[in-house]
Amino acid sequence: MDVRNFEQAAMLTETSHRGLGLIRSAKLYAKEDFASPLRFLYYVEIPPGASIGVHTHKADEEMYIILSGRGQMTVDGEIREVGSGDMVLNKPFGSHGLYNHSDDVLKLLIFEAALQA
Repeated sequence: MDVRNFEQAAMLTETSHRGLGLIRSAKLYAKEDFASPLRFLYYVEIPPGASIGVHTHKADEEMYIILSGRGQMTVDGEIREVGSGDMVLNKPFGSHGLYNHSDDVLKLLIFEAALQA
């Protein structure tokens, strides 16, 4: 049985995709951990005023799951308010980013899967 706790994971502080400020993240699982096309699972904290910069993926899908806080999600040029409980699917070859415009830390899980060949 493989049990991991994202609240106790070692966090790195860095910029993300040339975003604003610094975010904190922990890679909870890597592709080697999965038997499926999943590539990773991250726990991320975005402080007020910081962001995951808008970026484009290739042949994969990525899911953002908002655990707490609020932010402005950009997907393919469309900006929308997101908050606790929201899930955003980022489609293959699309662009996306997330900006924390609130006064609270934005917490989320991000996972990515490769397209099946």
